Amino acid sequence: MDFALSPEQEMIVTTVRDFVETEIYPHEDLVERSGEVPEELAQEIRRKVIEMGFYACNFPEEVGGGGLGQLDFTLVERELGRGSMALTHFFGRPQNILMACEGDQKERYLFPAVRGERMDALAMTEPQAGSDVRGMACTAVRDGGDWVVNGTKHFISGANHADFVIVFVATGVDDTPRGPKKRITCFLVDRGHPGFTIRDGYASVSHRGYKNCILEFDDCRLPDAQVLGEVDGGFDVMNTWLYATRLTVAANSVGRARRCFDHAVAHAAERKQFGQPIAKFQGVSFQVADMITEIDAADWLTLSAAWRLDQNMPANREIASAKLYATEMLARVTDTTLQIFGGMGLMSDFPIERFWRDARVERIWDGTSEIQRHIIGRELFRPLGA
Repeated sequence: MDFALSPEQEMIVTTVRDFVETEIYPHEDLVERSGEVPEELAQEIRRKVIEMGFYACNFPEEVGGGGLGQLDFTLVERELGRGSMALTHFFGRPQNILMACEGDQKERYLFPAVRGERMDALAMTEPQAGSDVRGMACTAVRDGGDWVVNGTKHFISGANHADFVIVFVATGVDDTPRGPKKRITCFLVDRGHPGFTIRDGYASVSHRGYKNCILEFDDCRLPDAQVLGEVDGGFDVMNTWLYATRLTVAANSVGRARRCFDHAVAHAAERKQFGQPIAKFQGVSFQVADMITEIDAADWLTLSAAWRLDQNMPANREIASAKLYATEMLARVTDTTLQIFGGMGLMSDFPIERFWRDARVERIWDGTSEIQRHIIGRELFRPLGA
């Protein structure tokens, strides 16, 4: 087995890391203080990424994207994880689910998103239905030739910058031996469409400037042309295009952990207590040894899952394992780094307290740690009939 990166992959890593260090790091304090990304800065980041040829690098070349495979794209996400999510959002990775667009939808949504002309947001989560996708209360009901949508979505990341949203709603119910089972359909909804409102969500301690929003549908009338995929086929497009998004969270966590680790090592080598660097104390050096071991383990779990996708091999369990381990690893690394910094780790003079705060949400979104464990267990026992 060859674990080395190819020259092309090394170039991807170097290019994206250089971009994050030169174009993202200098603006992080501004975003942390204000909780906002200035529109001019957002447009500048997007313009530079387009010029660099990395915008929509996760899309095939035939639709205008960069054509990166899953492993290469995971390397991109790993490096982007080093920077503020509020800023790297404008690096531009539209939702792959847009590949399900058909006919006129390609001209209105897919191609403009790939070119960086329109931004999307993905909407599934509801106040009373987080991990329980089939528990959606947001519904679309047939009325004549249209669908009338009513309900609320929340925790919708990036909707404040979105020109349109990709929203999943319940469009019917089937009676099954296990009880009622909702049918789900995916719709494309433009900002400003009558009956559709995007408003500010909740203040979060994690990822300041990367806002969550609340979406409200009040008799929002949509024609069939806005259905993405098939009516009642929401789970099909979801399972085809979205389940690998958990790899993005895993890769981001690895990148952020490596940046945090670099701070821990530098501080331990410079900070002196009792006449010598604290790195000389076994209590610190052992913690550093544990951190790098866990980071490397999470890195390889994540890259191997991405490699499996490129080989068209089953990867559901491997992706769940990567997401579970990488996010929980990040929590341990940020907490240990803060401990090594001592009291100063809690001060905003250093980015450690930000890494610590940001790490908490990774175990929740895109499927909680408990959901990932459920997936892993199900994948192990289902072949045995248990």
